[in-house]
Order: sequence, then structure tokens, then C-alpha cells
Amino acid sequence: MDALNLDRRDCFKLLAGLGLGLAGSAVPAVAAPLTLDQIKKNGSVRIGCEAAYRPFTFRDQGKIVGYDVDLAEIIYKPLGVKCDFIDTAWSGIVPALYAGNFDVIHCAMTYTKERVGRVAFSIPYAEATQEMLIRAADAGKVKAVEDMSGKILGVKLGSAGDTMKTALDQRVAAKAGKGFSEVKTYDDHPAAYLALAQGSVDGVINTLATLTQVLKDAPGRYAIIRNVGPMTWSGIATRKDEKDLIGFVDQRLAQLKAGGELYALQEKWFGTRMQLAEAIPSFS
Repeated sequence: MDALNLDRRDCFKLLAGLGLGLAGSAVPAVAAPLTLDQIKKNGSVRIGCEAAYRPFTFRDQGKIVGYDVDLAEIIYKPLGVKCDFIDTAWSGIVPALYAGNFDVIHCAMTYTKERVGRVAFSIPYAEATQEMLIRAADAGKVKAVEDMSGKILGVKLGSAGDTMKTALDQRVAAKAGKGFSEVKTYDDHPAAYLALAQGSVDGVINTLATLTQVLKDAPGRYAIIRNVGPMTWSGIATRKDEKDLIGFVDQRLAQLKAGGELYALQEKWFGTRMQLAEAIPSFS
């Protein structure tokens, strides 16, 4: 293959095959940043996702649907291009981005210090805060996590809730004089939800977005307690040098927030309006 005739995505794939340009390293200098004009010329924006995270991106009768899909259609509409969603294993989604498999990631990618160093993030478009699911019948008695004194908390092994359990126990004890009576650990969240329904635990920690789906699947059975974990968010991600593309995405998100369209999509997919920061969190 004549290297002089390689386009941007061919360069990425060639370098990726040589083990270069991966793991969040800088975009190879041989490939110029993708411009909005180039996206228009291509006729599509290629979007990486893991189509197994309801309601952000998931498959319904074989088709990828969800909050991110609806949002992408609105974001890129002014460019007059198609949105091609490419299902990718989450563990390799950033290397695949730098390999040129797609142009942008729409899949509830939360901000972390490591990720901020690897990709260019948009401003927040979804909340990723850890909250607590309780039985609807207990909503009058448990109005905050501090009301869990003497009660049993359920967490998934290795989850953010599992990481938070000690700090939460100390927080409850500081306010009520006694922490949780017990913390039970489960292999997956559905098992913890079942334990909650059966009365084996009194609260289960998970992300707000995921818990809203539990409410939708079992109307009237559960309730969500807010302000449990520190506020965190998700952003849309591009390669580090894609200033044209990420600038456009930021501009569109700001417009959709101001006009209410973003919150209307949240009501559709999550049944609630999320609390969004105006800027990307800073990490010291």
C-alpha cells in the first residue's frame, strides 16, 4: 500500500497494527485532525459505543437505540450527516478510538483523571452519581442515606458502591450515632435488587441512570434516595487533537441545554431531569 495515499483512518489502523498510537497516547502526527468539513464530506459521523448499557446505548430487536442515539441525531443534525453507531467492547473503546475505528465516543463515559489525560471530553451531558435504591414502602422513613442507621446496605462486589461503603458507614454513624448494621455484597446488581425486594437488605447503591431503569421496570416497587455519592458526570469523548469536533459538540450541548431539548430526552429515557455541571471536573 502506498503510504502517501493513506487517509486519516488508514493511518490510524496502520499505526495501531504496529502497536503505536494506542492506550491514549497522542494522535500520530502523520494524521491531521478531523474537521467538520471532512465529516460532512464523509456523509457520516462514526460513533463508538458499547451497546449493552441501558438506557444509553443498547439493542432493541437488533437495532442500537437509547439516550445517546437520540442525542447524537440532534447534535449532528446541523451537519447533515448520518450517525453510524459502532458496537465496541468497553475495555478497548479508547484504543479503538485512536485506531480510527470511529470518530467519537457516545456511551456514558465518566470523567476520571486518567481518562481526562487520554481523551478530549465534552461538557457534561449525563449524571453518573451513585445513589441508593430503597423499597417504595420505606420512602416515608428513609429520606436520606443517614436514615439507614441500623439497617442493611447492599452493594455489588467491586462496584463504586463497594468502594464507598466504609465512608458511607462513617457518614451515617456521624449523623445518627450508629452506622449500618451490616453491608451485604452481591456478585451483580440484579441479585442485590432481589434481596431488597425480599427484605434481606434495605438499600442498594448504583448509578442514578441505572436505578431509573429499575424504577421503570417495576413501577411502584422502589424509590431512589438522592445525594448519596459525590456528584459525578459523563461526557462525550474524542481524540485529544479533535478541537474542531469537540468544540462543535460542546456548542451543541450548550444549545440543547438552554433550549430544553437535552432535558426532554432525559425525561424520556430516565424519567427525571439530571443535575449537570457547566464544565468538565478538574482533577488535581
